[in-house]
Amino acid sequence: MPTQPGESVMWATMQGQAEALASLIAEPGPVGRLAERLSGRRVLVIGTGTSWHAAEQGAWLLRHAGTRATAAQSADAALDRGLLDDAEVVIALSHTGTKRFTGEARALAAERGIEVVRIGGVEVADADLHTVARERSAAYTASHLAALLRMAQLAEALGAELGPLTEIPKAVETVVQTPVGVAPPARLIEFTGAGINQWTAAEGALKIREAAYVASEGLSLEQFLHGPSVALRANDHLVCLDGGGPLSSRIGEIAGAAERSGVPVTTITDHRLSEPLSIFPLTAAVQRIALESAESLGTNPDSFGRDVPGREPWTSVSL
Repeated sequence: MPTQPGESVMWATMQGQAEALASLIAEPGPVGRLAERLSGRRVLVIGTGTSWHAAEQGAWLLRHAGTRATAAQSADAALDRGLLDDAEVVIALSHTGTKRFTGEARALAAERGIEVVRIGGVEVADADLHTVARERSAAYTASHLAALLRMAQLAEALGAELGPLTEIPKAVETVVQTPVGVAPPARLIEFTGAGINQWTAAEGALKIREAAYVASEGLSLEQFLHGPSVALRANDHLVCLDGGGPLSSRIGEIAGAAERSGVPVTTITDHRLSEPLSIFPLTAAVQRIALESAESLGTNPDSFGRDVPGREPWTSVSL
């Protein structure tokens, strides 16, 4: 059954995100030792779904430390052997440790003698770095931010100057407790962001579809501009994510053009932290948009659509 506003497990989990992040910052575990294993080596970060977005952002953070890091979806890493050709270490992100292709990619990497580092929830017994307890809501929130924090800790240990990680929990808490007020549009909600926040935009689109069943898309700023922007109309909504950085003014330029063309626009700006660390409050913001949409539409953000009639055939497809 649909939950009432404020009653979902997703909401309860989001409210605990800041505390969970603060705990990981206070007790970083073996981050330093793992960073030593990554130092000077070529790294491929993999994941599925939300964890793929974290993989792309994690690779971005590692590159700030001078690490040669790329990212790929787990299915591609498992099926395209060439993706592993240049990798000396594979970092596998998985909230539960059970995703099919992440497991297959890990096995292939091990078969080829490539070191594997696992980042997962506390129930993943053989994870090299743990995040948080397995979430009861299908719309993963805290585990995603915790995985991003682990990647930021690794990048910092490798020499990246990202800004004060200790300021992340407060920034996230402020956003979680502040309504965004973006109502679900009649047709499409488009998320866009630049640089590392192009993946925050992708996560926003995934989360609102998953939690509220709202048609959505999340693209990098330039990808959105060069084609998809033409399709937006007054019955859509554009959400621009501005975390600072060299393309901040261009985000404003594109948001202004969309508004003048009659498209409703919301720009969420968060420059309190560095551009790399802006992914934390901006991710909390898109989570909040998804939650508010679910509450306003009366959908259950925790169920992964299992309570929707006709959904049953999807249960036969392994995740």
